Amino acid sequence: MIKRLARCIREYKWPAILSPLCMIGEVTMEVLIPLVMADLYDYGIKLQDMAYVAKKCGLLILCALASLCFGVLSAVFAAKAATGFAKNLRHDMFHRVQSYSFKNIDKFSSASIVTRLTSDTANLQMSFQMLIRMAIRCPMMLALALTMALRISTKLSTVYLVVMPILILVLVCLVPLVFKIFDRVFRTYDKLNNVVQENVRGIRVVKSFVREEKETEKFTSISGSIFKDFCKAEKILALNGPVMQFCVYTCMIAISWVGAHMVVDSGNIPANGLTTGQLSSMFTYTTQILMGLMNLSIVFVMLTMSRAPLRRCYELLTEIPDLESPENPVTEVADGSITFENVEFRYSAKAKRRALAEVDLHIPSGSTVGILGSTGSSKSTLVQLIPRLYDVTGGSLKVGGVDVRDYDLNVLRDNVAMVLQKNVLFSGTVRDNLRWGNPNATDEELEQACRLSCAHEFIAALPEGYDSHVEQGGANFSGGQKQRLCIARALLKKPKILILDDSTSAVDTHTDAMIRKAFAEVIPGTTKLIIAQRVASVQDADRILIMDGGKVVASGDHETLLATSQIYREVYESQRKGDE
Repeated sequence: MIKRLARCIREYKWPAILSPLCMIGEVTMEVLIPLVMADLYDYGIKLQDMAYVAKKCGLLILCALASLCFGVLSAVFAAKAATGFAKNLRHDMFHRVQSYSFKNIDKFSSASIVTRLTSDTANLQMSFQMLIRMAIRCPMMLALALTMALRISTKLSTVYLVVMPILILVLVCLVPLVFKIFDRVFRTYDKLNNVVQENVRGIRVVKSFVREEKETEKFTSISGSIFKDFCKAEKILALNGPVMQFCVYTCMIAISWVGAHMVVDSGNIPANGLTTGQLSSMFTYTTQILMGLMNLSIVFVMLTMSRAPLRRCYELLTEIPDLESPENPVTEVADGSITFENVEFRYSAKAKRRALAEVDLHIPSGSTVGILGSTGSSKSTLVQLIPRLYDVTGGSLKVGGVDVRDYDLNVLRDNVAMVLQKNVLFSGTVRDNLRWGNPNATDEELEQACRLSCAHEFIAALPEGYDSHVEQGGANFSGGQKQRLCIARALLKKPKILILDDSTSAVDTHTDAMIRKAFAEVIPGTTKLIIAQRVASVQDADRILIMDGGKVVASGDHETLLATSQIYREVYESQRKGDE
C-alpha cells in the first residue's frame, strides 16, 4: 500500500531526500550545543579564562546558525515534497477515476470520491510532511541525546531507562483506541459530503417543499457525530500530556538529587565525577530526550490517523476498471448497424433480477429507431450497452458487424454519441461546451450543429452569442435549452450512431418535430435511436420498439404497432385524448 502511494513522489524525490538529511544536521547541532555550554561553564567561566569563553561563544553562535539554516532548508524541502506528493496523488486518483466504467463508479459514491480527493489527500500531505521531518527528528534526537547523556554519566542516564518504558507503554495503549475512532470519522465525512451534495443539487426541491429545517437537522446530526468522535479521540490523546509532564519532572528531580550529590562528592573535579556544567547539560538532554519521545508519540498518532486515508486513497488507485480495450483492438467502425444476439444483462453478479433478457435485434445502419416503454422497463440500460458503458452479461452485442468488446474503447465511443436523460453543461462559455463534442470544430460547424438542434436562435439572442457564459451545471439555461445544446454537442462528433435518451422531453412538440426533420434530412446515414415518452416523437421512425420488464415485447412501424400491440395502442390513444 505504502509502496504504491510512494510512486506519487516522482519528480519531488530529491526534496524528499534532502529534507531528512537537513533535519539530521539540525538535530546534530542542537545536541552539540549543551556539550559546548558545559565546557564553557567548566573551563571558561569557572576558571575565568576569557579567551576560552570567547572561543566557545563563537562556537555556540556557529552551531545555532547552522541549526537554523538546516531547519529552514528542511522545512522548505519538506513543504515542496509534501505539496508535490499531494498534487501527484490527486492527479493519479482523478486520472484513475476517468478510466472507471459505470460499474466501478457505482462502487464508490460521488461523495466518497470527493472526500478522497480532498480531505483524505490533505491528511496524507500533512502526514508525509511530518514523516520526512518529525519522524526523522524524534528518533535522531532520542538517539543522539541519549548517547551524549551516557557519555557524560552512565549512572545518571539510568533514570531515562526507567521513565521511557512508561511513556512507550502509554503510547502503545492509546494508539489502537485512537485509530478506531479516526477510522470511523473518515467514513462519517463521506456521509457529510453526501448530505451537502444532495442539498446543493436539490436546493430548488428543498425550498419548494420548505424542508430547509429538515436538511439542517441532517447536516447538524452528521456534523455532531464528527464533533463527538474528535472530542473522544482528543480526550484520549490528552492523557499523553500529563504522563509526559510527570516523567519530565520526575527525571528533573532524580537528576537534581543524584547529580548534586555526585558534584559534591567529586569535589568538582571532572576526572572524579560530575561537574556543574555537565549537570546543567544533563537537564537539557533530559528535556530533549523526553520531548523527543513525546513528539514521537504525536508522530505515531498522526501516522495512525493517516492509515484510514491511506487505505481509502489506495482503494481508489488500485480499483481495476472492468471495461478495458482488448490487446489487439479493432480501430475502425465500419457503419452504424447494431445487432443484439440473445443479450442479457445484470447490474451485478449478485443481482437476482435481469435488467435485460432475451434481446434479439438487428438495426440497419442509417435507420431511425424509436424506443417506448414504462418507467423501469430498461430502455436506458439497452442503449448504454451500445457504447459499452456496461458489458453484456450474456449473448453478444455488435456494432458495424463487430462485437463491441473487440473495439478500442475510445474508437467505439467516438463513433457513438449519447445525449442522456440528465443534461450536463460545464462552467465556461457556450462555445467551450459545444466543443466537448469536437475540440477542433470550426465556428461554421458549431453553427450548423446548433441549427440542427434548433439551438442557434436562442444562442444568437444572447448578449455575447456563442461566447456567453454558462454557469456550473448550466443553471442559467432552461431545461429545453440545455437539451438542445447537448444535442448539438453530440452532433459535432459526427457519429455513426446517435442515441437520444429522452433528450427532447423539455422542448415543445413543434421544436421536437423540427429537430427530427433536420436529422432525417442532414444526417441520413447516421443510425438514430430515440427513447421517448411521447408517441409523436417516434411515430415517424423506421421502427419502434416497445419494452416491458427488460424485454422487447413488440416491434414494428407506427401503423403495425397500432394494429398489433395493445400497449402501444393504449399509450397512443391516451396521449391523443390528452392532446385533444
